[in-house]
Amino acid sequence: MLEIACFELTSAETALKSVADRIEFCANHDLGGTTPNFYEFLHLKRHYAKPVYVMIRPEGGPFFYSDEEFLAMKNSIIAFKEGGADGFVFGILDPHNEIDKEKNTELIELAGDVPCTFHRAFDRTKDLEKSIKTLIELGFSTVLTSGGKPNAMEGREKLKELIDGYSHKINILIGGGVRSENIAELKSFTGGTFFHSSAIMKYDTFADDGEIKKLKQLSS
Repeated sequence: MLEIACFELTSAETALKSVADRIEFCANHDLGGTTPNFYEFLHLKRHYAKPVYVMIRPEGGPFFYSDEEFLAMKNSIIAFKEGGADGFVFGILDPHNEIDKEKNTELIELAGDVPCTFHRAFDRTKDLEKSIKTLIELGFSTVLTSGGKPNAMEGREKLKELIDGYSHKINILIGGGVRSENIAELKSFTGGTFFHSSAIMKYDTFADDGEIKKLKQLSS
């Protein structure tokens, strides 16, 4: 399964027309992704059949949110769910960089039958094994991770451990610097089958159709 992270409409349309299985739609690449424009999302749902997962993150920076920001996240889930979101991507930590069970549970309950991915806030937590057990308990369908390291290649040993131990209970989506030049090695080393990439080439701004096709071919 290949998910392309798309930070604006051009990349989203490129990925949805290409061979990606689904996209993660968000805004603000420089902030690591925030909640996208609702009307751009509706445009994508109107014109394309492939699944669109929506990032729910009101601000960049730490993954600890004020009451006002948390309310904005809840309102976003309600709106995007009504708009036909195929999945949600979010993650709330407490001030100690541990998973906030209460707030994440509230969002999962609002999402209902729409699957939820816990994003790379997971990699900020101190004990990934403890954290992944918490995510399974809370009902997340997927966790996006680079194995606790800055990128997936550096985290590949931990990714392999997580996949060996927990992939029968939660989808482990490998992300963080995943490109066509390393995806085959990541797949072979970790045994992973779920991959996440922006497919943006060096010195470029938008997802590249040729790169998406290479990623899909090498991960299949």
